[in-house]
Amino acid sequence: MPLFVILAFVALFGLTLAAVAAGARFLEIERRKRLTAALAAANSAAPRPQTRVLAPDEEQNAVVAVMDRLNLSEKAEACIRQAGLEWNVTRLVSSMAVAGVAGAVAGWKFRVLLSAGVSAPVLAAMFALLPLAYVLRQRKQRMAAFEQQFPDALDFLARALKAGHAFTASLEMLATESPDPLRGEFWKVYNEQSLGAPLNEVLPHMGERVPLVDVRFFVAAVLMQRESGGNLGEILTKLASVIRQRFRLKGHVKAVAAHGRITAAVLTILPLATAGVLLAADPEMLLQMAHDPFGKDMIAFAVVAQMAGFFIMRKIVNIKI
Repeated sequence: MPLFVILAFVALFGLTLAAVAAGARFLEIERRKRLTAALAAANSAAPRPQTRVLAPDEEQNAVVAVMDRLNLSEKAEACIRQAGLEWNVTRLVSSMAVAGVAGAVAGWKFRVLLSAGVSAPVLAAMFALLPLAYVLRQRKQRMAAFEQQFPDALDFLARALKAGHAFTASLEMLATESPDPLRGEFWKVYNEQSLGAPLNEVLPHMGERVPLVDVRFFVAAVLMQRESGGNLGEILTKLASVIRQRFRLKGHVKAVAAHGRITAAVLTILPLATAGVLLAADPEMLLQMAHDPFGKDMIAFAVVAQMAGFFIMRKIVNIKI
């Protein structure tokens, strides 16, 4: 593949991500304005205004229109917020653009795959996904830590309520005494309520920030108790017990499915390791296969089959409780 084709691909890739970053920055500014208006409305005990990110008569470019239609910017921002990172969508997209360009240059220079024309776009795509993979990993770890701490938080609230404290005071004590990430989320709940937002709006916001089943149960239990009455402390104690029982069942299922996960990992890595050994031992054999029309079809089928097998095995061993 000629050099100018690779350079054109890299330039187009960089321009596309730069345009996406500009659109994300624009939407971020608009969301900040909407948040400021919402806080002002909550402080004055007035209904929260329903604002639009873009007015109907406002001129939009193609990137902003696509992101607004697909809600990509909002989804990325929610993922970053759930990961607990001090990032924004602009920084994420910029990092992906820089990593993609670096991957394209590395692929063109080192030619780790069959040729520079194949290495450059493949490594560009792989490097561009690294920042997103980091955010997703941080999000998963933070959600897991929150889930482990949540039963203790429910017991704390239950004891505080049984001791005669109000629910708002119990939230403040929990936010003060709890470790992260539990502390940050309950501080947000307490601060929103202190600004004047009603509890039936504050708790669903927590459910959106922490999309866990246990949190949804907690929100539903508190809101139902406020509507119908009952002993909230006893409800939270039973909910914490149910969550701990689910943890024990989840650990048992994870132990039983460990053999399947190891088998899936071996079956996924083995073809890649075999191809790497063959490429190191006799590169000409794979190059000849890549230049043959029938060989190209075989390689494409092998890649698709490998990806399909990986997702099927992951679906089988990923048992949700």
